[in-house]
Amino acid sequence: MRRWWIWVLLLVALAAAAVGWLFWSAQKDLPDEAALSNFAAALPSTVRDIDGNVVTTFTREQRVYLPYDEIPKRLVQAYISAEDKTFFEHGGLDYQGIAAAVFTNIESWFTGRRPVGASTITQQVAKSLIGNEVTYSRKLREALLARRIEASFTKQQILELYLNQIFLGRNAYGVEAASQAYFDKSAADLDLAQMAYLAILPKAPSTYSPVRQNARAVARRDYVLRQMQANGFITAAERDAAAAQPLVAVPTHSIATARSSDYFIEDVRRSLIARFGETPADGRNSVYGGGLWIRTSVNPKYQEAAEIAMRDGFMRFERGRSWRGPIASIDAGEGWQSRLQATAVPLGFPDWKKAVVLAKDGGASRLGFTDGSTGTMPASAASSPLRGTNQSAASVLKVGDVVPVVKSGSGFALRQPPEISGGMVVEDPMTGRVLALVGGFDARAQSFNRATQAKRQPGSTFKPIVYATAMDNGFTPSSIVVDAPYCVYQSRSLGQKCFRNFGNMRGAGAQTLRWGLEQSRNLMTVRVAYNTGMDKVVAQAKALGIGDYQPVLSIALGAGETTVLKLTNAYAQLFNAGRALEPSLIDMVQDRDGKVIFRRDNRSCPGCAAADWNGEPMPRPGGTPKQVIDARTAFQAVHLMEGVVSRGTGTELLKLDRPFAGKTGTTNGPRDVWFVGGTQQIVAGLYLGYDNPRNMGGYVQGGTVAAPIWRQFGELALKDAPKLPFNIPAGVRMVRVDRRSGKRVYGVWPGTENKPAVIWEAFKPDSEPRRTGGSAARDDARGGRVRSDADFMRNSGGIY
Repeated sequence: MRRWWIWVLLLVALAAAAVGWLFWSAQKDLPDEAALSNFAAALPSTVRDIDGNVVTTFTREQRVYLPYDEIPKRLVQAYISAEDKTFFEHGGLDYQGIAAAVFTNIESWFTGRRPVGASTITQQVAKSLIGNEVTYSRKLREALLARRIEASFTKQQILELYLNQIFLGRNAYGVEAASQAYFDKSAADLDLAQMAYLAILPKAPSTYSPVRQNARAVARRDYVLRQMQANGFITAAERDAAAAQPLVAVPTHSIATARSSDYFIEDVRRSLIARFGETPADGRNSVYGGGLWIRTSVNPKYQEAAEIAMRDGFMRFERGRSWRGPIASIDAGEGWQSRLQATAVPLGFPDWKKAVVLAKDGGASRLGFTDGSTGTMPASAASSPLRGTNQSAASVLKVGDVVPVVKSGSGFALRQPPEISGGMVVEDPMTGRVLALVGGFDARAQSFNRATQAKRQPGSTFKPIVYATAMDNGFTPSSIVVDAPYCVYQSRSLGQKCFRNFGNMRGAGAQTLRWGLEQSRNLMTVRVAYNTGMDKVVAQAKALGIGDYQPVLSIALGAGETTVLKLTNAYAQLFNAGRALEPSLIDMVQDRDGKVIFRRDNRSCPGCAAADWNGEPMPRPGGTPKQVIDARTAFQAVHLMEGVVSRGTGTELLKLDRPFAGKTGTTNGPRDVWFVGGTQQIVAGLYLGYDNPRNMGGYVQGGTVAAPIWRQFGELALKDAPKLPFNIPAGVRMVRVDRRSGKRVYGVWPGTENKPAVIWEAFKPDSEPRRTGGSAARDDARGGRVRSDADFMRNSGGIY
């Protein structure tokens, strides 16, 4: 007998130990009370533009968080009736329901059916924290965590978590997002029947689709209404009235994202992920799920204008070119619609549509679209010849080909995305804030951002940096430089390098520095760079943030690679009186509670946050901006670039009829064409070129291809903007000179008919031209010494 009791005691001890170990192992990784109190539901991060308007959201779970007090009372009652009618009585577990589930699962053991649970609302909250694995160990962990939740939160707080956390189909998490997804209205505006329908969705949203399983959904909704009546939440009359309503939901639709500013927003997203992470474990301060509020600097007006101008510029360049073939080919059999939706096609223009050829009838094509509709494209609407052949696109197209089309009459016409590409950046020269950014034709199919990621040679748009460096080291706008052949011995291995003007134009002899930049003369530029010192030129380029280059003369002609963003920011610093600027797309980031966790401008500003103002001087941010180039030199460079627009290679911009400065650029080939410039309010830069650089055609120049794009942008963006002159910094002397000779002029005013060459020129004190003694003499602005032409040719390398 004694041995029997010993074995019983031993078995009991082992069972107790096993149970204790099971509970210990189940609890060891569960979140504690502190972690539970800090729990935060995943929320979309919201992106706003410069005016505070919502542009888009970053999210994988569509959710709009509602505090408990803002959730309609009857909606709460509907969920309690459907999911957990004893919610306000139990302590986290429904023991009667657990017992019933045990017996049901014993029966399911023999029938092979899926085990059932007896989850309370509290347990469903716990499940959202630990996963949805169908095991008994997970159910034990769920039960233990439910008890902890009940000890840490009030019933109202638990319901708030639950009703904002649950998945309800259509990528909607929480009752507010589901209300908008199914009925296109706020939860506060739902009627009783709609509330009862949302309450049936937590178990299996796809089972109760209002479209595919309408009858089943209505039957389950009516069950919830009966339960609400049984629980005393509604009357029989209210139940009958709600049950009599048909279940009608809005069509399924994807959450709208911003078509405009795609490239801008993608750059913002990358920056945020680099700073805050994508999806940190705690869900806070992350891009996806963190509920961040992001204020960007994108200006919708400028962004739209930049996109329109760039797309139109691409298409102008491509006009009349042969068809290159379909974008892709897919199986046009059953299920073609989903395959078409998954195919990336650069559409660009709002009226372009993605289509697949479903059938051919001679030259005509029957098209299918992503929404399931169909249409016809006659042969006459696809008449462009296939590149390298005499066959028309209509005769070459086959079933399964994916192409962009546009509505034309009763049918559709074939379109072709441009092969040329490029990027554009618009910046505020006073702050460095990027106001618009275009990285290509269509970000949905071309994610590579050519405005920030493409490194290209800027060509002649680099020349203002050379001339600014020269004027910072003794030259003036009236310094005379010879436009004549120029060769430099590089080394024994490289031999002699001889430079030439664009288009092999012959030299024009002795000319002013101004004329050299206005006409973009290569020979004059390399002479200026050589006599200034290429080490100084590349140092200035580095200070402006363009790039870190070797001090070789070819850099002076724009041979060093840079990005549109960097070069535009360099110009913006010239327009900003030489003060340093850091280009930025994000002004401020706040967490879900409104706390600022990132601010672009961190300068201290005592008194800026004061609640009232008593008439004392307005507070101003502290700190002294860094000067990357002398303010007077910066203005001289901008003033020279005004001449580029007035009478040089950028006259296309004269049509804007406002003070404007800028510079064209055309690289060897030409492979890229550029224009960078702007007004006192905005500076913008752009380039066009092939992604795999190749010759664009001998007729192509920055002034004829890139400048018209800037003009089109400016006509839209600056339509109602004031016409402001450029700010002249202290220490600049405006002197009347003859722009061709550089000589000082007396008694004649700029703009008069008899002396059209007389202009106001910008000089630093004591550097303006002096009176000269003869027609053969030259005025040396760097020292006032008069030298003969022969003396110049022997000693100065072509610089006066």
